[in-house]
Amino acid sequence: MGTRRPSRGATKDMGKMLGGEEEKDPDAEKKEEERQEALRQQEEERKAKYSKMEAEREGVRQGIRDKYGIKKKEEKEAEAAAAMEQASEGSLTRPKKAVPTGCGDEEEEEESIVDTVMKFLPGPLMDMFNKK
Repeated sequence: MGTRRPSRGATKDMGKMLGGEEEKDPDAEKKEEERQEALRQQEEERKAKYSKMEAEREGVRQGIRDKYGIKKKEEKEAEAAAAMEQASEGSLTRPKKAVPTGCGDEEEEEESIVDTVMKFLPGPLMDMFNKK
């Protein structure tokens, strides 16, 4: 029985593991370029697929908007901006903000606040305020 010699592949791999230089594959650069091109092509196909799906969804959304009379956000914002611009067309200052209810200069409301505070005051303090 003779001594067995390791196959060429085994010694090649041993050299890599021991820190030897790897043999350069002459087609490695070409293979990497082909792989990158395949990845780019897959990405383009994926984007085309999803843009097609989104276009179909938008068609369905528009059908629902038309059926129920709903406007898109962009349309609502454009109309609101046009209304504000039209309202302030003749003035030189910025448009006034709407005053919420209950924030005006109403005397009745101020009296009711005073009455509410008076209810929570202790007896001697309430008497002092009532004398004035």
